[in-house]
Amino acid sequence: MTAASSASTKKPPGIEFVIGALAAVGAGCFTNPIDVIKVRLQLQGELEARHTYKKIYKNTLHAGYLIAKHEGIRALQAGIIPALYFQVVLNGIRLGIYNTAKNYELITNNKGNTDVLKTAVLTGTSGCIGAVLGSPFYMVKTQLQAQSAQSIAVGYQHNYLGTWYAFKSLWKEGGIVALYRGWYANIPRLFVGSATQLTTFGLAADWLRSLQLFTDQPILLTFLASVIGGSCVAFTMQPFDVLATRLYNQRTDTGGKGTLYNGLFDALIKILRTEGLTGLYKGIFPTWMRIAPHTVLCLVFYEKLDHFYSIL
Repeated sequence: MTAASSASTKKPPGIEFVIGALAAVGAGCFTNPIDVIKVRLQLQGELEARHTYKKIYKNTLHAGYLIAKHEGIRALQAGIIPALYFQVVLNGIRLGIYNTAKNYELITNNKGNTDVLKTAVLTGTSGCIGAVLGSPFYMVKTQLQAQSAQSIAVGYQHNYLGTWYAFKSLWKEGGIVALYRGWYANIPRLFVGSATQLTTFGLAADWLRSLQLFTDQPILLTFLASVIGGSCVAFTMQPFDVLATRLYNQRTDTGGKGTLYNGLFDALIKILRTEGLTGLYKGIFPTWMRIAPHTVLCLVFYEKLDHFYSIL
């Protein structure tokens, strides 16, 4: 059985959740460093016009070098704990729902291939559910990844001492309301991202099977289909990714309201007015470098874990 095809035996949805969560955690361990770099590049020159500020990070490689030089190599794994918790919530839900629906032929057409509309709606909606439920983890992850040495700092610095300290501070500040501040920030990002990623993955897998390629090599088929899916999602999701980073990292006043942005639409307008359209595509290369390998690793790990479960 493969992640790209219907299962011969239908697993309980809870098992699909566990397999999806474990696969995502494995992928997240490898891709977190590029996520740190992506966040720094997205915050650089926040609400400043092009050519009016000094670029601390010249490009992706330079950003990685500066972070390691000024903060140590371990800084490239900043926010790894909340990042992995977020992966458990998000991809446990996304992949669990996606593969359960696929196994029960809820998102396939009468030929057994991917139904684009049904798959996009289902995966986009499941991504939104995961985004909202996992919002506190994503917020803390973003704030810890943005936190840096003063000499190379970009964006607002929350100055947390660690993951536990961050959650404790937020709870003391406003309880559940503070933890879920900006809960809406990730909804468009993960609706578009999930719908693009898993729909294109399914279509690519169907296409490869129609060519009768890799019929006896399911891991290779999953690998190639996920490369296509991961590459597509980087470009469709990028503007919403920048919005989410800015909204989650912004400074808040004593009432818990953001001091830079009042919401998604306000953030979008302010970024376009001051930074132009290119402001929404800051960090596009590390976004691709993160999401494409993450998609590949996540779906290939899923494939292997699914196979392991099937032979138990």
